[in-house]
Amino acid sequence: MTERSTKRVEVTAPDGVPEIRAGSDLVGELLPLVELADGDVVVVTSKVVSKAEGRVVRGTRDHALAGETVRVVARRGPTTIVRNRLGLTMAAAGIDASNVAAGSVVLLPLDPDGSAREMRASIRVRTGRNVAVVVTDTAGRAWREGQTDIAIGAAGLLVTEPYAGRTDAHGNELAVTQPAVGDEIAGMAELAQGKLSGRPFAVVRGRADLVLPAGEHGPGASSLVRAEGGDLFGYGAREAVVRALRGDPGDRAPFGAPADPAELAAAITDVLGLVPSASHRDGGSLTVTFPRGLARALAALAFAHGWELLETDSPSDARLRPARP
Repeated sequence: MTERSTKRVEVTAPDGVPEIRAGSDLVGELLPLVELADGDVVVVTSKVVSKAEGRVVRGTRDHALAGETVRVVARRGPTTIVRNRLGLTMAAAGIDASNVAAGSVVLLPLDPDGSAREMRASIRVRTGRNVAVVVTDTAGRAWREGQTDIAIGAAGLLVTEPYAGRTDAHGNELAVTQPAVGDEIAGMAELAQGKLSGRPFAVVRGRADLVLPAGEHGPGASSLVRAEGGDLFGYGAREAVVRALRGDPGDRAPFGAPADPAELAAAITDVLGLVPSASHRDGGSLTVTFPRGLARALAALAFAHGWELLETDSPSDARLRPARP
């Protein structure tokens, strides 16, 4: 008879956590409620981290939004999606007006990875246990309704589990599979914590293989954030059109690296019915003959693909080249 193996992962979210205020000792509040073991992952909501760190401010979301925003990604009615100072793309920059006194809002921690490192080190000193710590917040997902918790801070944890180079049961080599286990742990913990139950802490047990040795904090949850320009959706659909037509050089980064010449040429042909020709000037460019009334549309197409339009001496010809930093 073939012996079957099983994998068990469990999460515990204790009751009995008092109201957290500026200066509260989060580790001191957690330890009487749980029995930690080496390899556990301690999960804590960003809201209580922010409260303990004095990140509660008077005012409204709209009042606080500008100070937390790097750039606006999209607006739909009353909802503003922004890339915030942590690089996270969130509604209202992650500013929260729930579970806080009326007339106040909670800003995200200044350095969630740093907060996780401090908690991890404190737990080690007080208990001798080697655990990982994850700081979570709630976010929506592209193409999906609803929200889930994600990791915005982490210490002592492998936040991704690369599978590239491994083979499946059929012998197929995996190329890009890389589970974001930090986010998966955050979502699992939220199932036990809930939103209205007053359980801001959770302990996930059963993935000690992801926990790093004591003193090694790892890359942190910030490593899960794509660099500016690395995301396929740097702007909302409407906003991308407006930004491309406006052509402000300061808006280039979210459109990503310059596209291949063939890709831009195909777009110009598809949208404008023009056929660019390749040129070797400036290390590679495109030349196109166009009616003067299409100049702005041509420039917008070039901008959206990371290129720029350079008019030549001929009034009906233009040269395009990849935009320079």
